[in-house]
Amino acid sequence: MFRFSTFLLNTALLATTAAQAQSAKVLPYLQRISGTQTLAGQHNKEPNAEPTKWTDYVYRITGKYPALWSGDFLFQQENIANRWKMIKEAERQYRQGAVVNIMWHACPPTTGEPCGWDPGLLNQPLTDAQWRELTTAGTPLNHNWQRRMDDIATYLQYLKDKNVEVLFRPLHEMNQGKFWWGGRPGPQGTARLYQLTHDYLTQVKGLTNLVWVWDMQDMSRDFAEYNPGDKYWDVFAFDVYDKGYDQSWYDYIRPIVGTKPMAIGECEKLPTPAVLASQPRWAFFMCWAELVQEKNSVEALNTLYRDPRVLTRDELPKR
Repeated sequence: MFRFSTFLLNTALLATTAAQAQSAKVLPYLQRISGTQTLAGQHNKEPNAEPTKWTDYVYRITGKYPALWSGDFLFQQENIANRWKMIKEAERQYRQGAVVNIMWHACPPTTGEPCGWDPGLLNQPLTDAQWRELTTAGTPLNHNWQRRMDDIATYLQYLKDKNVEVLFRPLHEMNQGKFWWGGRPGPQGTARLYQLTHDYLTQVKGLTNLVWVWDMQDMSRDFAEYNPGDKYWDVFAFDVYDKGYDQSWYDYIRPIVGTKPMAIGECEKLPTPAVLASQPRWAFFMCWAELVQEKNSVEALNTLYRDPRVLTRDELPKR
């Protein structure tokens, strides 16, 4: 029987870089377009029963499908029940040429699934003692998290078997302290849970089809305190809900990212063509579900989707 504690003790010996472990197409493509072009992206959250709801909205408005389709495992019972529908849509989108992004709003390890939003994912923090237990091999909370990863791995394994590469963005917005996993700076904080998640899914479950995304929000300039380390992430994503389009944020992020792809991981208001021209390193942007309609005018959406720098699904290379 596999012993998780033995795995952790040998992590340093087994570790390979994420870039060595995974994709042959998506990551090199993002690297290739970095600085010259940007993928248009759209998230599709509730309901998983309609996994193209907001992608289809963009098509109705612009006549173009986003180059990046995004889904979410989610946490409510009705959405958990439809995870396979979301995963099959991920496969279909990939076959049609889209880049696939999947998020994981994971319930706290102190509770089961399903769980609530607030409290639940939000405002239900672990105590310091519980956090230490979670990140310590062989403990009950550590085993809870391992079993939760086993559940998610079933879906990701299906996509691996179908040769579908996935931009995988767990534990997003690490500096957002309202999330149970977030707001814990330092090497034993949120970054440590990300490392454990990465190592288990890649080395134990063998999920070599994942492009790992490290994600932060435009709310605090302490990114070094949350960086899990270069070997643990392939793409940096930056969530814009405040003043993230300000040039100072872009200038702050570039030295941290180095030559790796960087992207607007999610946003309520889409970037303008002028923003993308002055900040050319954004490899993709992804609008958040219903906010594409609530926070963006039809005119702005059409202007952005027709900008020469912005790529839509029909413009991506055929696989």
